[in-house]
Amino acid sequence: MNPVQNHMLSETRRYFFGRMAKGLGAAALGSLLNPKLFAADSASANPADEALKSLGQMQILHHAPKAKRVIWLFMADAPSQLDLWDYKPKLQEFYDKDLPESVRQGQRITTMTSGQTRFPCAPSVFKFNQHGKHGAWISELMPNVGSIADDITIVKSVNTDAINHDPAITFIQTGSQIPGRPSMGAWTSYGIGSVNENLPAFVVLHSRLPAGSSSQALFSRLWGSGFLPTKHQGVALRSSGDPVLFLSNPPGVNEKTRRTMLDGLAELNTKRAAEVGDPEINTRIAQYEMAFRMQTSVPELADISKEPQSTLDLYGPQVKDPGTFAYNCLLARRLAERGVRFTQVFLRGWDHHNTLPSNIKKLAPECDQPSAGLIKDLKQRGMLDDTLVIWGGEFGRTVYSQGTLTKDNYGRDHHPRNYTMWMAGGGVKAGLVHGETDDFSYNITDKPVHVHDLNATILHCLGVNHEKLTYAFQGRDFRLTDVHGNVVKDILV
Repeated sequence: MNPVQNHMLSETRRYFFGRMAKGLGAAALGSLLNPKLFAADSASANPADEALKSLGQMQILHHAPKAKRVIWLFMADAPSQLDLWDYKPKLQEFYDKDLPESVRQGQRITTMTSGQTRFPCAPSVFKFNQHGKHGAWISELMPNVGSIADDITIVKSVNTDAINHDPAITFIQTGSQIPGRPSMGAWTSYGIGSVNENLPAFVVLHSRLPAGSSSQALFSRLWGSGFLPTKHQGVALRSSGDPVLFLSNPPGVNEKTRRTMLDGLAELNTKRAAEVGDPEINTRIAQYEMAFRMQTSVPELADISKEPQSTLDLYGPQVKDPGTFAYNCLLARRLAERGVRFTQVFLRGWDHHNTLPSNIKKLAPECDQPSAGLIKDLKQRGMLDDTLVIWGGEFGRTVYSQGTLTKDNYGRDHHPRNYTMWMAGGGVKAGLVHGETDDFSYNITDKPVHVHDLNATILHCLGVNHEKLTYAFQGRDFRLTDVHGNVVKDILV
């Protein structure tokens, strides 16, 4: 025999028993976690099905959930709370006066305004009106959201640790400013899974930038799975062409051929997984299977032709244009109907460091009606009670102007100390304003809600105790909220 081949075929006694122990341990653990895995006839078992079973989630609810699913309308680039939600009438008296040191208290600012010799206060040029039974003050830029004031909770006291976009958006998405942690949607997928085998548990929708807008980049790690199995990462649907790249069969390949190919590939991967024990191999099999099922489910999902005109009218005139925020809000409702646990709709363009009034007047209308339309649509279908909708970004905007201040023009820098988000449905009180800020919308004066508190509350609505949803990695148990976070019980029903 060839000595090289003989060496490759041979194995030491220690290697044999070590490999056998790993196999027996995995089998024993599998039988304890899921006895049904060993009930079927192994000769007739589909390798792909077995791989899918081995990738099961925790699927343990710690208490009765109020929400079955989450839709997060994420306003990337940080909209100005001063011009949309946080009404400050006394600020008019401070127009072009320097922000008092007693308010700023030496707090850090970004390098974009640190060189300014002055920090002149810039009151909003937009009018605010009261809406709903509780008289919530909402900007004239958001009249449609004003019409649903009795259905939402406005949280004016959200605060974060990060002062620049990338660490701030990473922080609110993953619970850490350092990249590499699982996103909230991935934690949700891992924790409670999906009720639809033909669609991912976590879907991401990117809205097209309005003409003339500028924006920060969004990285796929914001919807990534981090150290969780990659089965739980978000699947981003595209607005043009195939919703998912390479989902369609290539020319000359039909469904039967694809099925045969996947079965053969799954068998090979299953053998390899048994040899090396790498869980990512089973994840790969699961992703191939999901892609096969999505070939049918995704085209049906994206076909809105059967939606009644009355429903389309809720979302506004852009709803039939794929890639718009209006279209994506409708798609989010359709995903929710089909059992997708976590849908994130990104709308960028809020990074208004200069010429804020003219820029926000262009962007706000594209956001206003679709956001309100989604709430109205869910409500009329009886879905709002068990769907948690969240609206907001990564931080707020400063009261002082970045750059030149005039009566009708100003810019605003980053402000992590306080900003506003709103929530609706899924266990959250309706018609509530929570928290308060000072007359400059600079410091929180009542009921602060940290990002960790927000994330803990979202998980609570889903029936998950944020302290118990953990994953062992590199010698310690990790969780979305790290070692922080308190559920904001005041906003819950």
